[in-house]
Amino acid sequence: MAFFTSEYECKLDAKGRLALPAKIKANLPEVSGNELVVMKGFDPNLVVYTMLEFKKIQSKFAALSDFDAAQRRLKRNFFRSVAPVELDSAGRILIPKAWIDHAKLEKNVTIIGMGSTVEIWNPDLYDDYLIADSEEFSDLAKKFLDE
Repeated sequence: MAFFTSEYECKLDAKGRLALPAKIKANLPEVSGNELVVMKGFDPNLVVYTMLEFKKIQSKFAALSDFDAAQRRLKRNFFRSVAPVELDSAGRILIPKAWIDHAKLEKNVTIIGMGSTVEIWNPDLYDDYLIADSEEFSDLAKKFLDE
């Protein structure tokens, strides 16, 4: 199972290619090969899944009913925000233009390891989604992680 951590500053080239940091690439499971999935995030960011992780989510969506309007809407909106990508020989992924626009990505990007996924952010927007107050961070950890 892949385990991604830390924060990296990277560059997006003019063609929309992003070289993943060596530590991220080193943690990609061999079973995924060069296949990854990039999804438009719920925040103004992108989320990168290994194929193995994405298949776990896909199986949950497969259980939804095509006969229920709300479930169809959820599936439609989810899958339209997903793009399969491949690592090229230089260790880069090509991010589709609409995904770049969604995350407001420019030349400089911030990559965040999120455990089983990786997030890609515009560094100017990223700070707005961080917890600046250590007490708030502690309170949230207690609320969601304390048994």
